[in-house]
Amino acid sequence: MNRLRANDATLQSTVVIGSGLVALAFDGENMWVVMSGRIQGTVAKLRASDSALLGTFAVGAFPQGIAFDGANIWVANSQDGNVTKLRASDGASLGTFTVGGAPQEVAFDGANIWVTNSNIGTVSRF
Repeated sequence: MNRLRANDATLQSTVVIGSGLVALAFDGENMWVVMSGRIQGTVAKLRASDSALLGTFAVGAFPQGIAFDGANIWVANSQDGNVTKLRASDGASLGTFTVGGAPQEVAFDGANIWVTNSNIGTVSRF
């Protein structure tokens, strides 16, 4: 994964954290990176200021989308048909919630989490 300076795209650092990097989210201090290269997926937490790896946290099978809601990280696990909620401060799992289908993307609208369920053509709202 590469970190670029926003104003001129100068490469700041390259971090090797795993394979199958598919999505990322920013929580105001840290980058959360979805690693879907394994059947049992993980999410890595990197400090944005220096790219230091702060932890790796298990989620579900073939995670795809990720979003930050102001306090928590939400990850769509496409093969499991659910989303995992992690506490952003320490990565602790706060639950797994069934959405059906194959969830792909996650978004936060300021009040709700929205999840697309690709193979059944629905959207779930939490």
